[in-house]
Amino acid sequence: MAKASPSFVCQNCGAAFNRWQGKCESCGEWNTLVEEAGDSAVPVSIRAKRRGRPFKLESLAGKSVDAPRLPSGMAELDRVTGGGFVRGSVLLVGGDPGIGKSTLLTQATSLMARSGHRAVYISGEEAVAQVRLRAERLGLASAPVELAAETSVEDIIATLSEGATPRLIVIDSIQTMWTDTVESAPGTVTQVRASAQALIRFAKKSGAAIILVGHVTKDGQIAGPRVVEHMVDAVLSFEGEGSQQFRILRAVKNRFGPTDEIGVFEMTGLGLREVANPSELFLSERDLGSPGTAVFAGIEGTRPVLVELQALVAPTTLGTPRRAVVGWDSARLSMVLAVLEAHCGVKLSGYDVYFNVAGGLRINEPAADLAAAAALVSSLANSPLPTDAVYFGEISLSGAVRPVAQTAARLKEAAKLGFARAILPETARGDAPSDAGMALQTVGGLTSLVADIAARGTPRPAGRDTASSEKNATPARFRRQEG
Repeated sequence: MAKASPSFVCQNCGAAFNRWQGKCESCGEWNTLVEEAGDSAVPVSIRAKRRGRPFKLESLAGKSVDAPRLPSGMAELDRVTGGGFVRGSVLLVGGDPGIGKSTLLTQATSLMARSGHRAVYISGEEAVAQVRLRAERLGLASAPVELAAETSVEDIIATLSEGATPRLIVIDSIQTMWTDTVESAPGTVTQVRASAQALIRFAKKSGAAIILVGHVTKDGQIAGPRVVEHMVDAVLSFEGEGSQQFRILRAVKNRFGPTDEIGVFEMTGLGLREVANPSELFLSERDLGSPGTAVFAGIEGTRPVLVELQALVAPTTLGTPRRAVVGWDSARLSMVLAVLEAHCGVKLSGYDVYFNVAGGLRINEPAADLAAAAALVSSLANSPLPTDAVYFGEISLSGAVRPVAQTAARLKEAAKLGFARAILPETARGDAPSDAGMALQTVGGLTSLVADIAARGTPRPAGRDTASSEKNATPARFRRQEG
C-alpha cells in the first residue's frame, strides 16, 4: 500500500496545504488547518480493484418534460423552492442555531407523510426521543413519519434503498454524517464533502428529494467547504432574530426556481405559522408620528412587501461619526448620505447615523433609496413624515430620482393596507394603475423632497458646535452651501 502524504485542510474553506500553518492563505482564517489523509485517502489496493462500468448514451433528439414537483403542504416553503420539491433534487438549508430549522423540516415531513407520501427524518444530532418530544409539542406525533438517529451514510443509504422510494428525506445535519470511504474524522471538510456526494448520488439514482441541514459559522455562512453548495441543487437560508418571532426563508441558490422569493413565518408555541400577508405583520407594531420612520413599498420576488425603515441621526462626539446599519447595505447608505450632502446641502459630518429595517427583513433592491433618504432627513429635521404615505424610488449619484419596476403592484399593496398617498419617481406616474385610489406625489429630484421635509421641522443641533447652532435658528445645514 502506498504511504499517504500528510495533508492539512482548512475547515473553513476546504483549501489543502502540505504543511501546517497558523493562518489559511486562501480565506485568511486562523487556526483552521487540520491534518487529514493526503491525496490517497482510499488505499491503492482498493482503488485498483475498482473498474468503470459502461453507461448508456442518449441523443440530443428526444422528448423533454418539465421536472415533476411535489408540494410540501406549506405554501411559504413551496414559494421559495419554486412550487415544491423536484424529484431527485438535493437542498441545503442553513441557519443560526435555534432559529427553527428542525421545527420547519419536522412540519414539512409531517405534512407530506399525512398526504400519503413516504417521508423519512434522519437525525444525527438528536436522539429519537428528542425528536418525538418536538413532534408532540407541535401536535404532529400522529404523522406517519419514519424516524431514525444515525450518522453512517452507508447504513442510511442501505436502509432507504429497501421498500418504496421515499419522496422526502431530511438529513439533520450533514456535519454529523460520516462515510468509511475516507480516512478522516466526522465533521471535517473531507467527511462533509464525501458524505454529501454519496447522498446526492443516491438522490439522483432513486429520485428521492433530500434536504441537508447545514451548520453556519459566526458570520452567517454555511460551515464546511463551499464546494458542497455547488454540489446541491438549492441553498436555502433561514434567517431571523432569536428575540423576534419573525422568520424569513430565502433562496440563495435554486436550479429549479427563482432566487428572489422569500417565505415569511411566525414562531409560535405550536411551531412555525405561515404569514400570508407579511406587510401587515411588519407594520403591526409601527410607531405612528415619530420622526425618522418611513414606510417603504418593496418587492420580494413576485410579492409586494411593505416594511418600515427607521433612521436615527444623533449628534456625535467622536472624530469619525458612526454609521450603523441593520437590514440594508451599508455601502448603499453611504451613497445616499453622500448624495444628500453633495446635492441637497444636508450636512451629516457631525452626526452619528443609525439605520434599521423593522421586523428583521433584509432589503436588497435599490428602490429603498427614496424611503431611506426621507427617514434620514426626517430624523435630522425632527419632522415626522405623513403616516399614510409610502415611499419608493432609486436615487442616482446626480440626485435624480429614477423609476423602479412593478409600480402597480407596490401601489395596490399599499392601498390594500389603507395608505392614502405615495411618493414615487416622476417618470413612474404613467405606470400607476388608475384604480389604485391613492394620491400620487411625484419627485423628480431629491432636493425638493428634502426641502419639503425640512420646512416642517426643527433641525437637531450638531454635537461639535452646539452653542453656535443654538444661536442660529435658521436651518442652514439644509441649504446648499455657496462656493
